[in-house]
Amino acid sequence: MRALGEDAAVFVHPAGLCESDDVGAGTRVWAFAHVLAGASVGRDCNVCDGAYIEGGAVLGNRVTVKNQVMVFAGVTVADDVFLGPGVTFTNDLRPRAHVKKSGDGLATTQVQKGATLGARVVVVCGVEIGAHAFVGAGAVVTRDVPDHGFVVGNPGRLIGWACVCGRRLPEDLACECGRQFVRDGKRVTERER
Repeated sequence: MRALGEDAAVFVHPAGLCESDDVGAGTRVWAFAHVLAGASVGRDCNVCDGAYIEGGAVLGNRVTVKNQVMVFAGVTVADDVFLGPGVTFTNDLRPRAHVKKSGDGLATTQVQKGATLGARVVVVCGVEIGAHAFVGAGAVVTRDVPDHGFVVGNPGRLIGWACVCGRRLPEDLACECGRQFVRDGKRVTERER
């Protein structure tokens, strides 16, 4: 168990609990957050109050995990992802209290680089959320989200596209930040500058 001051490169609040030995330098674990043994947390992450990261969960570098987020085994979150307050991941499509599952018995979920999941998003296991996708607050993600997809609602539905900077893209796919995108069927990609 990692105690406050044990590793100067990782900050654990006196009321936080970090049992994992696989936590990158610069990561902060705040009050009442719990990082279980077997979880992998990258560099420069911010794990806020009351968050729970289960053994077998993987977080990349510079991930923001806001208050009350639940990340269970089988969930892999890439670099630079924002998980808003109360985001909840699942890992079992058919849970029963009397049926104990682990490892291959659990479904996996992938969140790709730079994605944002807003407050109280629920992610049903077995999906992939694409790079730089933006899932609006309160959405329930039940299927894959493409790169740059902008998803809202319950069940979550694709209503547009998001820029790397986080803004929703207009119809012409030219963002205020100067980036431009092109549509290729059911996806968009950034046009080379």
